[in-house]
Amino acid sequence: MRRPLTSKTATAVGPYSHGVASDPFVYLSGQTPLDPATGELKEGGIAAQTSQCFDNLFSVLDSDGLDESDVVKVNVYLTDMDDFDAMNSAYQDWFSEPFPSRTTIGVAALPLGASVEIELVARQR
Repeated sequence: MRRPLTSKTATAVGPYSHGVASDPFVYLSGQTPLDPATGELKEGGIAAQTSQCFDNLFSVLDSDGLDESDVVKVNVYLTDMDDFDAMNSAYQDWFSEPFPSRTTIGVAALPLGASVEIELVARQR
């Protein structure tokens, strides 16, 4: 069974849910750094864009009563692996130990010309 999750501040740019709860896990679709106030990609470099991705993701988690402590797996997609250190710096501000598992993948391109996209899996309480 799939129960869709949504958030007013996350944006879907296709026919998919922001997230889907399927007991006992919640799977969140990748979020690009779209600023919900402007509808445009967040300006300010990869650190600001990484933070915007997490703002969007955590608003979806919050809609199901979850937070960073419930996250078990994160996938990060970067169009430029030279951005890894700056992304990693911003990333660590969003989690505390024990950190979720993570994969970072270099890709040729992302939707809307984004430099980063992040998806995650959380466990329901």
